[in-house]
Amino acid sequence: MTDAAEPSVLVRAYGGLGHLTLNRPPAINALDLGMIGDLGAALDAWEHDTDVDVVLLDGAGHRGLCAGGDVRGLYEQISDGRAEDTGVFFRAEYALNARIAEYPSTVVAIADGITMGGGIGLAGHAAIRIVTDRSQLAMPETRIGFTPDVGGTWLLAHAPGRLGEYLGLTGAVMDGSDAIYAGFADHYVPADRLEALRDALETRADPSSPTELVLLFDETPEPSRLRDARAWIDDAFAADSVAEIIERLRARPEPEASTTADVLGELAPTAMAVTLEAVRRARALPHLRAALEQEYGLVLWFATTQPDLMEGIRAQVIDKDRAPKWQPASVADLSPGTAASALAYVPAIPLWG
Repeated sequence: MTDAAEPSVLVRAYGGLGHLTLNRPPAINALDLGMIGDLGAALDAWEHDTDVDVVLLDGAGHRGLCAGGDVRGLYEQISDGRAEDTGVFFRAEYALNARIAEYPSTVVAIADGITMGGGIGLAGHAAIRIVTDRSQLAMPETRIGFTPDVGGTWLLAHAPGRLGEYLGLTGAVMDGSDAIYAGFADHYVPADRLEALRDALETRADPSSPTELVLLFDETPEPSRLRDARAWIDDAFAADSVAEIIERLRARPEPEASTTADVLGELAPTAMAVTLEAVRRARALPHLRAALEQEYGLVLWFATTQPDLMEGIRAQVIDKDRAPKWQPASVADLSPGTAASALAYVPAIPLWG
């Protein structure tokens, strides 16, 4: 257990390695605004430090790299009538996501254990992305009446076939094999070899390249279950609307397809419709920053105009009754222009202002 007096981000530099450790194990290292600031400040300090040429990002404890962002804090802000203040958090978080992707030194992220939502925003855009036998990756935002962000739609848009739509709408959890297959990770290193990998990154006698070094610990994972499910996923999730996706899933012979239709029947219709369109539009965007800008408009649209986000957080995090009452309650009641309205929303303060 981490001592309460310890910082929530551990920042160390040694042997040419800058080491950042998210340090809130009881909260599975969930991100708050202070942690985002600490991570950004460390990257700023090391950018022109010739003694640091590799940055390692990992999480304290054994439960996960990062369970996501501070959704309870988001709920409190909106409840207090400060919905526009949520933009402060998202602007800082998205700037950090872009910073990791564009950082001049090699960023190595270890997505061991639970890595979801905001955790994907940290690990998913690193130069070298490592998963383990304990990894559980997901973009589960539709489960709280929200939409994937932190550059998640960019990653989803570039997954094979229609996996992006599937993972975005359902919030399905990927193991290490799935994450590599879907393009969310690059290397598979068993958890019991992580300490040796960290030591090797610090000493780096030979080979000197961090990629070559990671390959010394890389193992071939089991075949991805997502790869084996591509036939029914690609068929169903190529449909034009959420309603048609569910209809196609019901028509498939695979039991997993029917189960997936049941899952979609329980999730927020508005969140699914917006997510479907956001992932598809992200495929035509030129770069990660453009996807982040699209997501920024969407998250503020949800925070300032939609009741489902508050209801989803209430049901999953606050009251934990797991019985959200979505508005509208069913896909059949969705307005045809819902997704277009969300994507046309213009925040009062721009993301890259």
